[in-house]
Amino acid sequence: MASALFRTKSVEQSISDTDDPDSRLRRDLTAVDLTVFGVAVVVGAGIFTLTARTAGTVAGPSVSLAFVFAAVACGLAALCYAEFASTAPVAGSAYTFSYATFGELAAWIIGWDLILEFALSAAVVAKGWSQYLGEVMGSRTPIVHFGSVSFDWGAVLLLAVLGVLLAVGTKVSSRVSAIAVAIKLAVIALVLVVGLTYFKSENLSPFIPPSKPGEGGSGVHQSLFSWLTGAGNSTFGWYGLLAAASLVFFAFIGFDVVATTAEETKNPQRNVPRGIIGSLLIVTVLYVAVSLVLTGMVPYTELSGGDATLATAFAIHGVDWAKNIISIGALAGLTTVVMVMYLGQTRVLFAMSRDGLLPRGLARTGRKDTPVRITVIVGVVCAVLAGFVEFGTLEEMVNIGTLFAFVLVSIGVLILRRTRPDLPRGFRVPLVPLVPILAVIACVWLMLNLSVETWLRFLVWMVVGLALYFTYGVRHSVLRKRERAAGQSGAVETP
Repeated sequence: MASALFRTKSVEQSISDTDDPDSRLRRDLTAVDLTVFGVAVVVGAGIFTLTARTAGTVAGPSVSLAFVFAAVACGLAALCYAEFASTAPVAGSAYTFSYATFGELAAWIIGWDLILEFALSAAVVAKGWSQYLGEVMGSRTPIVHFGSVSFDWGAVLLLAVLGVLLAVGTKVSSRVSAIAVAIKLAVIALVLVVGLTYFKSENLSPFIPPSKPGEGGSGVHQSLFSWLTGAGNSTFGWYGLLAAASLVFFAFIGFDVVATTAEETKNPQRNVPRGIIGSLLIVTVLYVAVSLVLTGMVPYTELSGGDATLATAFAIHGVDWAKNIISIGALAGLTTVVMVMYLGQTRVLFAMSRDGLLPRGLARTGRKDTPVRITVIVGVVCAVLAGFVEFGTLEEMVNIGTLFAFVLVSIGVLILRRTRPDLPRGFRVPLVPLVPILAVIACVWLMLNLSVETWLRFLVWMVVGLALYFTYGVRHSVLRKRERAAGQSGAVETP
């Protein structure tokens, strides 16, 4: 039994399974499409809110440098994703990569982890989209109340529309995403141009403000690092800069979704690495540019309120119309984030179902070679979550799930280099083993900065996943059935 849990599915077998006519995805995405998806999912409302809040309360003007540090850490993991995706261009992202390196049990764990990341992200961001919709509508909230029950019809409407688009085809989704990306990039460009007219270099001094004691949580609300070491926390200074890097790192989360579309990409060995790395470079430039302009417009002390946003800086200068422009940009930005997270969720479930770890009937594709059944199911689940559930601090669950996936993918590159050096790789991580090791260290450090409460919730989610695997997945595994059939065939032929 123990050996069965660590059985691996070869890269060749994973690629061979993509030719099954009943569960085949259409290959029509290009490097440009993948770059659009990457920018679409990473550049969301965070660029309008997280930048100002972090500058005002944690890092000051050095928030731009924090984005650079975070981009470096994220880039290390991105290189590992690029190598895996070019080696095994199959739907499923980290799930598929783990199946080829660590074995079936680890693959299930990371797949279950990705379900948490993508589904919760889609629902949480859909609720954020609904809030911005209310602002665009004139502060009228798209929430109705039925007694003690609240229903967010704005979030449900968005998920329903995006579900139809994804069911029609990934290429159509890419075109819609490209339009939304163009809108939010135009808004960001306008913000940068107008913001530069109020830019004063003296506002950037001191670039790294003097350190001062910060107010941290206690008990399960404190970070795991603080709980383990009993260390205090501070804001600003070098420690604040590093803490800010941990915070703004989460603005980059989502680029890994690009890897889930590898099976639907033309020439994936070339285009997937380009899409992953290209989108990461673009969003890094955008984040650094916005943070520099923001902290140059007003002293960082003017952003010290916990609810400060990019609009706050414009309001200080009396440019109140910018709030509406920023709301429109955030609305377009969140639309694409929900779409790509929704897409990532369906592709991970598709890969797990095709392997039999979930019901195989879910992996059937329609006439347009899209997993319609899974798309509908994911849409319904996310709509129920977004429509009726208040998430509170559950957003951090997305972060820990993503970082866990990054760690396994980075380690997986080292394992596959050793076990399968013969595999053709369209992209190779440079400076192995240094880069994967640094990626692991960076991600583990960021995980340690998450709260104890988040870690406990994550462990509960994993226990539920393991129970499902041992009651269903392990018995219906396609790989297990193939190995049994091969064993029985060999037993018959043995004299």
